[in-house]
Amino acid sequence: MLPPAILAEFAALLGTERARTDADTLALYAQDETPGRCTPEAVLFPSSHEQVAGCVRLALKHKLPITPRGAGSGNVGGAQPTPGSVVLSFECMNRIVEFDPANRLIVVEPGVVTQDIDRLARTAGLMYAPDPGSGAYSRIGGNLAMNAAGPRAVKYGVTRDHVLGLRAVAGDGRELRTGGRTSKYATGYDLTRLLIGSEGTLALITEATLKLMPAPERTVSLRVCYASDTAACAAVQRIMQQPVVPSALEFMDRRSIEAITEYGVSVEANVMRSGRSQFGAAEGLAPGTEAVLMVEADGPAEDIPRQIAALENALRGDGLLELQTGFTPAEIQNLWTARKSLSHAVKKIAPLKINEDVVVPVSRLAELVAAIDAMGTLHRLPIVSFGHAGNGNLHVNLMVHPDDEDEMARAETCLRELVETVLRLGGTLSGEHGIGTKKRQFLPLEIEPDTLTLMRELRRVFDPQGILNPGKKLPD
Repeated sequence: MLPPAILAEFAALLGTERARTDADTLALYAQDETPGRCTPEAVLFPSSHEQVAGCVRLALKHKLPITPRGAGSGNVGGAQPTPGSVVLSFECMNRIVEFDPANRLIVVEPGVVTQDIDRLARTAGLMYAPDPGSGAYSRIGGNLAMNAAGPRAVKYGVTRDHVLGLRAVAGDGRELRTGGRTSKYATGYDLTRLLIGSEGTLALITEATLKLMPAPERTVSLRVCYASDTAACAAVQRIMQQPVVPSALEFMDRRSIEAITEYGVSVEANVMRSGRSQFGAAEGLAPGTEAVLMVEADGPAEDIPRQIAALENALRGDGLLELQTGFTPAEIQNLWTARKSLSHAVKKIAPLKINEDVVVPVSRLAELVAAIDAMGTLHRLPIVSFGHAGNGNLHVNLMVHPDDEDEMARAETCLRELVETVLRLGGTLSGEHGIGTKKRQFLPLEIEPDTLTLMRELRRVFDPQGILNPGKKLPD
C-alpha cells in the first residue's frame, strides 16, 4: 500500500475517491482475465488527459511502476499489476469527445466501450469496423493497446487500420499528439501505428480519433458443416483465392462443437429446446459434422446475391455436409449464437484454458489444424481450436487442471511445440491478444536479436525509467 504522503499527492490531483488503497479495490484490480494475481499499491482513476499526465509525473517522482487498465478483459496478463505498481484505470475516461459523420470520424477517450462506438456510428449510417469478441464490454483503450480485431478483420482490417490520430502521455511525462483527422497523412514518422499494439509500454493513450465507414446495406450469414477439419480448411483456402472477400470467415473444430453442446447452447439459439426450426433438425448440425465454418457477406443489397453465389460455389467441395443461409437479423443472430458462446463454453471442459491466438498463412491452416490435433493426442490434452480462419488466426485453447502437476507439465511442453510449429509454418505468436506476460518468453524464437535490441532502445526513448507496464511485451 502506498505511504500516506504519496497517496495524498495522488488524491490532491484526482480527488480522494479516485485514488484508492482500500482492500476491496486493491483485490478487484489485482488481476485481469489471466490466471494469477498481484495486489497493486493503489488504484488510480483519472478523468482527463491532464490527470493522466499528472499521474505519470508523480509516478516518475516516486519511482512507481504503472499498470494501465481498461476493462481487464485481456488474457495474456497485459493488465496484471507487477509488484510495487499502481494500477491506472481508464474507466472514468469514457466520453465521446466528438462525433463527426460528415468527415466519417469519431473522437473518443480510452474508457469508451468498443460496441458503443459502432452503435453510435450506425445512427448516421456508418460503422466502426473492428469487432472483437469482447466488444460488448472491452474498452477501446485496451483494443488500441493490443491492436484488437475480430471476425470482420478479414475484410476490413484490424484496429490499427481504423485510427487516424492519438493523444498520449509518454513514460517520461511528455504529452504527444500523433496523426491527424484526415485519411491521408504523410507528415513525420508514423507514431500512431507504433503506439497501437504497444500494450501500454511506450505511452498511455488518452484520446483516439477513429475512422468510420459506411455501414453495409445488407448482411447475410452462412453456416457450413464439414465431415473433417481438412475439408473445412480446404474450403477456406478456396474462398480466399476467389474475388469475393467475405466480411467474416470463422472456423470451429470438433471440440468446439462438443463444448457448445455441453454448455447447453445449440447452434440455433436454443431451438433444441423448442423443436425443429427452419435452419435444420433439432440436433442443430448435420450428422457427422467434424468442423463448421461461419461465413458472412455484406454490401449493397443488390450485390448480395452475387456474393452469396460466389461464396457458396467456393464452399462446395469434398466433405461438405450442409450449407445453411440466414437472411433476417434474427436468422443471422441464430447462426452466430454458437460462435459467440465459445469463449465461455470451453470453460466447461476444464477450469483453466491456456489461450493462444496464433496466426499462419491461410494456405498453411490445414497443416496447423492437423498438427494441433496430433499434439492433443500426444500430450493427452483436450485442445479446442476456433477463430478467424480468413486471416489464418486460430484461438488454440489448451484445457487443463491447474492443480494437476503432470498435466500442467504436459501443457507446457505442448505449448512450446505449438509455438515452434506456428513459426515453422511461417506464422506469428499473436494476431490480436497481444504478448503481455504470458508469451514474451517466446519472442526470441520469432524476432531476431538485433531487432529485439532496437525495440528495447525504442522503449527507453519513450519511457527512460521503465515505469510503463513493466514486465510486459518484451522479454527481459
